[in-house]
Amino acid sequence: MRALTELFTTDVGLLSLAVLAFMLGMGGYYLRYFIKHVREDAARQPPKA
Repeated sequence: MRALTELFTTDVGLLSLAVLAFMLGMGGYYLRYFIKHVREDAARQPPKA
């Protein structure tokens, strides 16, 4: 319980939460970006015979 208190009340804990949220957001953005471009590239390829 002490760890959660420190996480949500201290400067270091709040900064850690901000960094984790940023990293998860960035990972989600890149995942969607890569999947979108892979699908676009696959749609442009001619069908295999």
